[in-house]
Amino acid sequence: MSSKRLYSKRYTNYVLFILTGVYTFNFIDRQILVILQESIKAELGLTDTQLGLLTGLTFALFYVTLGIPIARLADRSNRRNIVAGSLALWSIMTAVSGFAANFVHLLLARIGVGVGEAGGSPPAHSMISDYFPPERRATALSIYSTGIFIGILFGYLAGGWIDEFFGWRTAFFVIGVPGVIYALLLLVTVKEPPKGHTDISLKADGLETSFWQVLKYLMSKKTFVYVALACGIHTFTLYGIGNFFAPFLARVHGMSIGVIGTWLGLAVGVGGIIGTFMGGYLTDKYGRGNIKMYMLIPVYAGLMALPLSLGQFLLDDATVVVILHFGTTLLTSVYLGPSIAVTHNLVNAKMRAMASAILFFALNLIGLGLGPLTIGYISDILEPTYGQESLRWAFCFSFIPAFIALFLFYKASQHYSADLESA
Repeated sequence: MSSKRLYSKRYTNYVLFILTGVYTFNFIDRQILVILQESIKAELGLTDTQLGLLTGLTFALFYVTLGIPIARLADRSNRRNIVAGSLALWSIMTAVSGFAANFVHLLLARIGVGVGEAGGSPPAHSMISDYFPPERRATALSIYSTGIFIGILFGYLAGGWIDEFFGWRTAFFVIGVPGVIYALLLLVTVKEPPKGHTDISLKADGLETSFWQVLKYLMSKKTFVYVALACGIHTFTLYGIGNFFAPFLARVHGMSIGVIGTWLGLAVGVGGIIGTFMGGYLTDKYGRGNIKMYMLIPVYAGLMALPLSLGQFLLDDATVVVILHFGTTLLTSVYLGPSIAVTHNLVNAKMRAMASAILFFALNLIGLGLGPLTIGYISDILEPTYGQESLRWAFCFSFIPAFIALFLFYKASQHYSADLESA
């Protein structure tokens, strides 16, 4: 059955817009701590390693662990309700973060945000794949994924200026409350689509969706194994750099928090939106003629990003550094839409939320969990020798995982055609 017979194109686009808004709130609430961390560090007396725990590992452990059982529930029940409830929970916990009096209080609040956000993306990915057919899926998933950078844009802009004039606690309150209202809008205006109706060759009824069966199936596909590892190691670099780039601009380039929020928000937000959308668009366009392009496009973009990335670490002109960060973000964000689309194209309709959760388990546990923690730890080790310059040299470590990730994306491209035929 075609999706057009159930829902108009206008309505499916509206649903995509609303779900992208949910993902925007996801990253506003997740990344708001990044722009506020210098002020929090000063007031609560934290180290860079503790900041890495707050912005990375602690959040990631609960996010990925709970993501799997929630995804299984989503494959069997109403995904819209799960997304709406999750949005309300993580928004409330973001506001609660403003009451933290010490490291432990803030740690617990961030755990609450991670618990809530665990129910966001896998059910939303599954809904989008049921609203959009395979030939439009990578573009739709990439549009949804732009919510990452829309969220970062608004989070950095709002968080930076609210922190500068009213303090970091007020920023948490202002950012957290609107998400609860948006959750109600989602419940009232978005419908739960039938599972699998955009895939003519697949039937959703009666398909097994246990975690172990889905995991076993995915691990039998070399494409997925390489994609999951590539995404995890790629985001190790992205989160490791991204979660400390605001402190880097403050310490090394002497920028104020409000200015950092503005310029970093624009560089990361606009660059990421363009790159994420182009990843899906180019994949749908060129993947029809050469299926390998699904994974080769992230490889080409990543190679072009390497010299820009080196420049943003080592140059002393703050304006040039921000411009290079824009270009680097654009090129390194290309990977996400194609990676989710490849994963969904390999599985049946009732495995999609679980497949997304397993992909995001690797992506977030390796990337978000270990990236910021590793960079923060290296920065603390180098601080006695390099002082405020320690982050500059800690960032240079990221070139090792960057090259490994590009190799793994390339390996995935070599197996995708065969795995797709056997799926």
